[in-house]
Amino acid sequence: MNKLLVIIVALALSACSSLKTSSDYDPAVNFTDVKTYAWVEKKTADATYHLDGLMDQRVRAAVNDQLLLKGLSMVSADKADVLVNYLTKVDKKINVDTFNTNYGYNPYYGAGWGRGGMGGVGHTQTTVREYEVGTLILDFVDTKSGKLVWRGSVADTMRDKDTPEERVEVVNIAIGALLQNYPPQPEK
Repeated sequence: MNKLLVIIVALALSACSSLKTSSDYDPAVNFTDVKTYAWVEKKTADATYHLDGLMDQRVRAAVNDQLLLKGLSMVSADKADVLVNYLTKVDKKINVDTFNTNYGYNPYYGAGWGRGGMGGVGHTQTTVREYEVGTLILDFVDTKSGKLVWRGSVADTMRDKDTPEERVEVVNIAIGALLQNYPPQPEK
C-alpha cells in the first residue's frame, strides 16, 4: 500500500513539473495486445557491473512499477510481447540574458524638463549560465518483428540531488511522466 501511495504521489507531482515528455509509436500496432515485456539484455564484458549501477536499478524499478500499474507483466525474453530498453544522454546548454538598467524614468525628460531629476543613466548587464539537460529515452521493440513500436522521452534540467531518496523520487517522477500516455490511444 505504501508503495502504491508513493507512485500516486509521484504521478500527481509529475503533472505540475517542468519535465518535457514526448512519445511516438507505430499506429499499426494494437497496444491492447501488449501484455508482457522483458528487458533487453546488456551486452558487456562483465554484466554484473554497470557504470552507474544504482541509477540503472532506479530506472528499471520505476519502469517496472509503472508497467505493472498499466497491466503489463515482466516475463523471460522468449515469452515477451515487447523488449524494453532505455538510454540516457546529457546535453550542455547555455543561457544568455541581457538586462538594460536605467535609473529612474521620466516620460517628460527633454529640453526644460527633468533638470536635476533622473534621466537616462544606466548600463547593460549580460549573464551567461551553463546548465545540463538530461534526457531518458525508453524504447519498446516488438519481439516478433524486431521493430521499434513505441518510443518515449523525458527531459529536464539536471539538478544535484544529495540523498539517494531524492534521486529515487526524481527518477520515479520522470518515469511516471514519461509513461503517463502509454498505451497510446488511437485517434477516433
